[in-house]
Amino acid sequence: MIDKFVADVAAALAGIQDGAVVLLPGFGNGMPEALAAGLVTQGARDLTLVVNSGGRDTGPTADLLASGHVGKPICSFVRPDSVAGRLFAAGKLDLEIVPQGTLAERIRAAGAGIPAFYTPTGADTLLAEGRETRVIDGRNCLLEYPLPGDVALVDAWEADRWGNLTHRESARNFNPVMASAARVTIVQTRHVVPLGAIPPAHVHTPGVFVHRVVHVPG
Repeated sequence: MIDKFVADVAAALAGIQDGAVVLLPGFGNGMPEALAAGLVTQGARDLTLVVNSGGRDTGPTADLLASGHVGKPICSFVRPDSVAGRLFAAGKLDLEIVPQGTLAERIRAAGAGIPAFYTPTGADTLLAEGRETRVIDGRNCLLEYPLPGDVALVDAWEADRWGNLTHRESARNFNPVMASAARVTIVQTRHVVPLGAIPPAHVHTPGVFVHRVVHVPG
């Protein structure tokens, strides 16, 4: 019988190695806070953290960065007065800035098996220095590559034992694409439902992409 639920957050995060690329969703909603906090306790270091925003000074992402477990964030922006900004200015953190739409598409491309794509975003900026560009339909475009993860930490509103997930409202931001782009997808879910209780149209992330689920109510 397939049952992807594990006992607790520690069991869900077991085996994450030093140097792993960790995909962490959330953009206003949908951040798997218990898993992010558990990653600090889990202890893996020199992580590459792929997250939409590295700009906050509080919250799960800031806590991860402040813990010293992250060697490099890949994100769409960082404020100078944030944890990431101060660490970068002090030479204690590598940093890669990727425009938000390009970040989402690089992750989606990894899940879809797309080897590369061109985008006009950033093609005429400092982001294009030393990189391949091409004129397509009269516009200068920048070649971008997929951004897969070793691990995706995902938030769900509800899940069944096969790992089929529903993400509530705007939590559908990065959660489904990150789930598809990682070798191991670990989910915290607010609600547990019986198999078959989620209508097919409400399965936002199919269980085929999910490896472990932990129930984090409330």
